[in-house]
Amino acid sequence: MATGKDRPEKGAIVQRDRTTYGIAPHTPAGIVTPEVLRRIADVAEKYQVGQIKLTSAQRIALLGLPEEELDAVWADLGIKPGAPLGLCVRSVKICPGNDWCKRGQQDSVRLGLEVDRRYHGRQLPWKFKMGVSGCANDCAEVCLKDLGLIGTARGWHLMIGGNGGAAPRLARRLIEHVPGEEEALAMLERLVSWFAKQNRKCRLGKLLDEVGEETLRRVALGEE
Repeated sequence: MATGKDRPEKGAIVQRDRTTYGIAPHTPAGIVTPEVLRRIADVAEKYQVGQIKLTSAQRIALLGLPEEELDAVWADLGIKPGAPLGLCVRSVKICPGNDWCKRGQQDSVRLGLEVDRRYHGRQLPWKFKMGVSGCANDCAEVCLKDLGLIGTARGWHLMIGGNGGAAPRLARRLIEHVPGEEEALAMLERLVSWFAKQNRKCRLGKLLDEVGEETLRRVALGEE
C-alpha cells in the first residue's frame, strides 16, 4: 500500500495524487547511450508509466509508478538512482564544454563527470547543488548552484552561493581563473567539507552572507 510520502531510499518522489511515484535514473552530465535509452523506453512501456520527462537536472524521469512496482522497475533498469531529494548533493549539472560546443573554453564534461563521481548523493546538512560550465555563457546554470565552476581561457572561475527557490539568488565569483583542474577540485572539496562541518540547515549562500566572501576565499585556498 502506498505511503503517500517520498521514498528517498528508493529514489522515489511521491506525485501530486499522493499515490504514485516518480523516479529518475542517474545519468551523469545527461549523457546516455542508445542502449540506455532503449532500456528506459522498454521499462516505461512494461510498467505503463504515466509520463516520461527530461528534467532540469539532466535526468530522464519516469512518472506515475505505483509504490509496489518500484523495486521491480529499478531491477529492470539496472541503473543507479539519481538523488533528486534528501539532504545531499542532489545534482551536478554539466554543459557540453569544448567536446562539441564551439564556444567551450574548457573541458567541462571531463571535469564535471569527476565532480559528479565525487559528490553526487554525498550526505550533507542541507540540500546542495553543483554545476560545471565550459564558458561564460554558463549553460549549466552555475549561477544558480551552491557551488560550481565556469571555464575561461585561463582556467576556471570558482562560483559560490547561488540557488533558486522561494528566495532566489545568483552565485558570486569567489576566485577567478583557477589554472588547473586538480586545483579547482581541491577548492571544491575544501568548501564542501567546510559546509558539512557547519552542520546548518540552510543553503550555502546564507552562510556566505554570514561569514563573508573573504572567509570562504581563505577556506577555498586552504588558508582557513
